Amino acid sequence: MQFDNKTLVIFDLDGTLLDSAPDLALAINLMLTDLGFEAAPEPVIRSWVGNGAQTLVSRALQYCGCDSSQDSSHFNDALVIFLAHYQAHLTTHSVLYNGVFDTLMQLKQSGLQLALVTNKPMRFIDPILSDFKLRDVFSITLGGDSLAVKKPHPEPLLHTCEQLGTSVEQAVMVGDSKNDILAAKAANMQSVGLTYGYNYNEAISLQSPDVVLDEFSHLLQCF
Repeated sequence: MQFDNKTLVIFDLDGTLLDSAPDLALAINLMLTDLGFEAAPEPVIRSWVGNGAQTLVSRALQYCGCDSSQDSSHFNDALVIFLAHYQAHLTTHSVLYNGVFDTLMQLKQSGLQLALVTNKPMRFIDPILSDFKLRDVFSITLGGDSLAVKKPHPEPLLHTCEQLGTSVEQAVMVGDSKNDILAAKAANMQSVGLTYGYNYNEAISLQSPDVVLDEFSHLLQCF
């Protein structure tokens, strides 16, 4: 499928552009060790990624049989520990998926505006983009704490369009998770689902994005 009359492409980060699970797993397991729990396998932690740091920590604590109430002091302590460890290991083992850098550059050079909308906290985004030389690629970047709500709520996508003076009809959301596709549908925006990321062990096709791709570079055929 080729999209018509699009001027803006909005991207998710984790599982879409960046395989960040190795560093997220490292930080989670350092947190669990600090709290006296055993480490969790990386494949298990991968299945927890996609709803932001708070949910990731909550799922890790639940996995260990611990009360994960986000109002508890224990949860808050765990979150602080995790965030500190992750800050120290943002790009220790994380890598861009195959074809991401070159594809983003070609899309931008074609005249499209590119935006980043992720559920990751903002404090982590700029260092990651800097390390992978992607800071100047995106016209706007939103994190999970940029607004009062995050994906799958449509507001981050609608806000991005509004800030860039673009209509929803002119934009496309590209992501690997049902949160990305659900947010796009709620915003009445077309979407691309990528099969290789983090989607809770579910096929992204179950969410019925407009296009399903196995390779990031295949985006070039859509515009």
